[in-house]
Amino acid sequence: MDTSITLAKTLETQKEVAVLLPKKEPSLCPGPDGKIIPVCEPRLSGREGEYLAECLKTNWISSGGPFVPAFEEAFSVQCGCRYGIACTSGTTALHLAMATLGLGRGDEVILPTFTMIATANAVAYTGAKPVLVDSEPKTWNIDIEQIEMKITSRTKAIVPIHTYGHPADMDPLVSLSQRKNLVVIEDAAHAHGAEYKGKRAGGFGQAACFSFYANKIITTGEGGMITTNDEAFAEKARMLRDHAFSKERHFWHKVAGFNYRMTNLQAAIGLAQTEQFDSLVEARIKNAEIYEALLKETPGLTLPPRTPGIKNVFWMYAILVEKEFGISRDALRQRLASKGIETRTFFIPIHLQPIYRRKYRREFPVSEELCEKGMYLPSAPTLTKKDIERIALEIRRARTRKG
Repeated sequence: MDTSITLAKTLETQKEVAVLLPKKEPSLCPGPDGKIIPVCEPRLSGREGEYLAECLKTNWISSGGPFVPAFEEAFSVQCGCRYGIACTSGTTALHLAMATLGLGRGDEVILPTFTMIATANAVAYTGAKPVLVDSEPKTWNIDIEQIEMKITSRTKAIVPIHTYGHPADMDPLVSLSQRKNLVVIEDAAHAHGAEYKGKRAGGFGQAACFSFYANKIITTGEGGMITTNDEAFAEKARMLRDHAFSKERHFWHKVAGFNYRMTNLQAAIGLAQTEQFDSLVEARIKNAEIYEALLKETPGLTLPPRTPGIKNVFWMYAILVEKEFGISRDALRQRLASKGIETRTFFIPIHLQPIYRRKYRREFPVSEELCEKGMYLPSAPTLTKKDIERIALEIRRARTRKG
């Protein structure tokens, strides 16, 4: 092919992609009352301080302290699972789960392109190939109907994402995995307490991976956890998490392991947070109910999905800004930032990321639309009704004051 034609097509594609990508982050200015409403912040109103003081008093600040197993047990019970394996982050939980499966070069793992990059990276860390699927437009989760078309003899696992706290459609996905002899690993980073047909996220597949980053429903600052009902899987994951130390003798390693251990300090916070599990989940749901009541009549906004039989925990209150709104998503973010209201854009799909773009075709229209239109509003459990009323008012004003 003529190199000038190839270059022209490349430049055209780059321009098309650039239109989808969010513009520069808006500068936050204090609102009329001098206050900035952050997009999220943790609520540390339980026994976090007491438990941290106990760690310091007893000198148990490393991964060997008693809060680690206590947190693992408490959190896994909340997910309806037998075992929890605490890790340093949600990303290392994902990688540890992939490594425990024994994934490697030549293997393939199916996941949605609309996800945070950690999901794809965790697969790539093992040498396996992320195989991407589009989302479906109603729930923004992985399109189950597209998965089977991507299955090959090399496919080993499927990773559904419970996007922004709304569980994926697990019954057909699990059924498909059983027919094709594939493993399901849930990416449940956003889905603490979310339910699918009365069953909590975390126990549908071989394992699930949670994040405890500071903006998550349950937080340890940084941290993550694998939940599973498979004893052998849990035992292997614990071994790999701890440098793969041998039971025969110390400093004896038969396989390559990782240092993905959570500290007793982090686990102390996590246990205190888990003791408030229901109230922290309900705070997000209450925020969503107030937002919905105030914004449902606003033309040009698509509000977060609600599905019968599914408990969406609204990790972030996520909206789509349609053309009918009158100004773009990025323009709305600028207006809100000028009033002291912080927001975030949706994920940029994996197939548009610079490190992955050359490996994938642009065949994911739903994910690209979500990227172009989506943003989250402040969603902290510390929000007041007055805060949400102020945010909703500024959104409505931005629509009517287009000039």
